[in-house]
Amino acid sequence: MKDLHIIIRGLREDHDLKQKTVAEYLGVSQQTYSNYENGRRDIPLWAVLKLSQYYKVSTDYLLGSDSSYLGSPNLSRKYLGDITMHDVLFRIQKLDSGKRRELLRYIRFLGEEE
Repeated sequence: MKDLHIIIRGLREDHDLKQKTVAEYLGVSQQTYSNYENGRRDIPLWAVLKLSQYYKVSTDYLLGSDSSYLGSPNLSRKYLGDITMHDVLFRIQKLDSGKRRELLRYIRFLGEEE
């Protein structure tokens, strides 16, 4: 289970935001927010609630008990190197059903290693 500070950092990075932007939304200094992300300061409950609204995720997700968040919904954003999520989905859709099944089995296998 991931810690809250790791989850909020990941969300901010997924949305291509600066710490200062999120800190301003919360009404705290950039340094305070940085301390939240680095695990040097506990994140108050009111901030968890505001962050869940900001990123449109559940508080359960932020607290690590729900892993249903799928990342940034922007399919044209660079996903890995020069490849976008749109490119990945397009390539998957071009595969025949047998290859898609193989790919899903492999993805599940990789996920089990974590």
